[in-house]
Amino acid sequence: MSSMVVKLVVKSLKFNLLMIKLPLACALMTAGVLTAGLISFRQGNSQLGQLLMRARVVVQGATVALMVGTAFYYGENPWKKSS
Repeated sequence: MSSMVVKLVVKSLKFNLLMIKLPLACALMTAGVLTAGLISFRQGNSQLGQLLMRARVVVQGATVALMVGTAFYYGENPWKKSS
């Protein structure tokens, strides 16, 4: 009985860490690329800054897609008819 409870707790912790770590990592990457791009613009390197802004759009899109996908995968289906 106790081993089943331990397995359930470990599975729950892995689930919660996955739900928190992936979107947080993507959001931090977005913030990092944005910061680097703004610093590049400020230093006068507009080509690098533009490249980093384009990279930010890609990373931000991946962040939003990951969040929506995670919510869709682990969330309830609002279109499912309740019985």
